[in-house]
Amino acid sequence: MSIHYSCLFVVTLSALFSGACAQTASQHQLVADAGQIGEQGNARQVGAQSDDIQHKKVQLAGDKSLEERIQSVLGSRKGPTTAASDLDPDFLYQFLIAEIAGQRGDIELASSTYLELARSSGDPRVAKRATEVAVYAKRDDIALETARIWYEHEPTSATARRTLADLLIKSGDLQAARPLLAQMLATSPGGPARPLMQLYGICASYPDKGEVYALVRDLTAPYLGVPEAHYALAQAAYSDGQPKQALKSADMALRLRPDWQQGALLKSQILREQKRGDGIAYLRTFLKSHPDAHEVRLNYARGLVAERRYPEAKREFQILLKANPRNSKLAFTLALLSSQIGDNVAADEQFRAALALGYSDPNAVYFQLGQVNEDLKRNDEAARWYRSVQEGDQFVLAQTRYALLLARRDGVDAARRYLHSLEVVDDAQRVQIVQAEAQMLREVRQNEQCYKVLNDALDTYPDNPSLLYDVALAAEKIDRIDIVESRLLRLIELEPDSAQAYNALGYTLADRTDRYADAREFIGEALALAPNDPYILDSMGWVEYRLGNYEEALRYLRRAYDTSQDPEIAAHLGEVLWVTGTRQEARRIWDDSAGSYPDNELLQQVMRRFLGG
Repeated sequence: MSIHYSCLFVVTLSALFSGACAQTASQHQLVADAGQIGEQGNARQVGAQSDDIQHKKVQLAGDKSLEERIQSVLGSRKGPTTAASDLDPDFLYQFLIAEIAGQRGDIELASSTYLELARSSGDPRVAKRATEVAVYAKRDDIALETARIWYEHEPTSATARRTLADLLIKSGDLQAARPLLAQMLATSPGGPARPLMQLYGICASYPDKGEVYALVRDLTAPYLGVPEAHYALAQAAYSDGQPKQALKSADMALRLRPDWQQGALLKSQILREQKRGDGIAYLRTFLKSHPDAHEVRLNYARGLVAERRYPEAKREFQILLKANPRNSKLAFTLALLSSQIGDNVAADEQFRAALALGYSDPNAVYFQLGQVNEDLKRNDEAARWYRSVQEGDQFVLAQTRYALLLARRDGVDAARRYLHSLEVVDDAQRVQIVQAEAQMLREVRQNEQCYKVLNDALDTYPDNPSLLYDVALAAEKIDRIDIVESRLLRLIELEPDSAQAYNALGYTLADRTDRYADAREFIGEALALAPNDPYILDSMGWVEYRLGNYEEALRYLRRAYDTSQDPEIAAHLGEVLWVTGTRQEARRIWDDSAGSYPDNELLQQVMRRFLGG
């Protein structure tokens, strides 16, 4: 029943009133301000100055605009006349007040006026309109009363019945809705299947889930040969905290209709919320028996993505795309998965295919093609794609990536000039530009200039969290540990749940000072916020190493390395292994990491320090 009422009133009365004042002082003022009625220019003033409205009958015959607007509310079905000239003047007066009030945004006045109209007229069309207005105004008390009037005068209306049931349940009277819901199931023209699928959703807002389950059980009893009845029972049982009963009902629904995809998805949801892997495994089993169940396959593929099982997810999306070769969204998703698993050649081809199929956001595809080609070291091709991004969420990021490529080709000064030439629309984009400029300076080790650019931006945008963090990292590069600490402490004040800020401060203190106890405390705060983050685990391992707790250090560092083979984690783990005498393993970890990250500065420093060369 939700309606965007500002639009509805405009549609109803567009071109009906002109010259209206902005403020509603009273009902009389509304009508007095309404001005001319109709589009023909005829001066038909609905005056409110006289107390005797019955003696102020207006000549409305022939005003087609008003006739059409009345029809839009009252409809054209048989019943009370809807000709403006024949309507009771008091009814017309109240009707105009309600409509003008709604048009002006005074929904409270519109809903109360429509309530009076519904009471006095007994017209279900007016009661329907009154209910819609009251729902929009969040006047549930009025909506419930007008819905009763609507249903009382139009008892065969499925919409009236459903609306009244919704409002009764929302008011907390679940049992009063029972006969309405039973009638909904019994009288549905297409049979009970569709309303059975809606049954739990209608009752879902009611807080006592046990009472809801009991009601659904009673209402579905005559329809247990219909799979949708068991679907509703499964929903209600699971909501009531009875997963075993929910699974039993879901299984019964599937026994009645073995190939029912919606039933399979419900069973998977119940299983997944108990143990995620079970839901995914069930969908895989279902697909073996029903390989053409594309909706199930799509959900299975999404579940694999959520578990970061990207190669398996890619295979599923390939099957889906083969069955739907013109689906640009599937092509785009498949390309993203190829990129995610490092198959950039395939990703390039698939992103181009998504473009050819007319993907709805070409700028997003251009950006992805830029990234893929950059990873493939096709820098000129990557630059072309980045420059193709002209708008959207990726615009600034694409231009900054282009600038970084330009810096590598033509120098930092050329790239900075390009960045400064970009037209940005807000402060967030300006900060992104500054961060890109700083990154370029960092890459060419212009650390003093990098710090200056970021710190100047922080003067312009004080307390910007991302700038505070970046200034701290830049300050560390020029040995300004005091700045690192002050900026990160300020960031922690602003964002006390920032595990990244705690970790950066703790690691800096552990690595660049002898304040190990302080470092351990900050890293402990970070670990409490993000207990499985490999970089925080690495930091804790590093401070334990600095404290001489080698066994604890290795425990944290191994956990970190098992999660992420980041070169800096490899450098730290290898150092502790070397120092504790496990040198063969240390050398292996360093060599493996150096093969993948030959340019990592910290890794190379550690290897030179212990291996020489």
